[in-house]
Amino acid sequence: MAKKNSQKPKDSEKLSFIQECIDNKQISISEVKELASINYPLFSFRYLKDTSIKDCNDHKFFYNFLIRLQKLSELGWNEIRSSHRHSYGMESLPQSQIIPDVRLLPKFVTPEVDLHVFRSSGDNKTFVGLQRGKIFYVFFIESKHGDICPH
Repeated sequence: MAKKNSQKPKDSEKLSFIQECIDNKQISISEVKELASINYPLFSFRYLKDTSIKDCNDHKFFYNFLIRLQKLSELGWNEIRSSHRHSYGMESLPQSQIIPDVRLLPKFVTPEVDLHVFRSSGDNKTFVGLQRGKIFYVFFIESKHGDICPH
């Protein structure tokens, strides 16, 4: 029985794949350079809790939230970090300041780690999570002011 190769591809294999995509006109060199230079955020809802949003029937709120995520996804992490917190930036939030029970947080969030807060819409409601590399794990989305954190 042949043993599967579970190793990650080597850098030379990755470069060969990228070159093949460029040669086959699947991606341009400028697109490769742009993707390599910008660290775009990716949003994960794997650990999202329904606190605050479970009773929200405001479709406009969710539409505005999706548009906010779209805009944040177009910015790089560096641009997000240089943006004001009431615009497209984020700020730190000690776990002691969140209103939901901290036991709702995933196990990988240790007590000493501060969470991160973005504004979820133009009216300053927030969404709270944690950035790890390119991924921002969304834990809570505030549909009513003060449900998730003090303002």
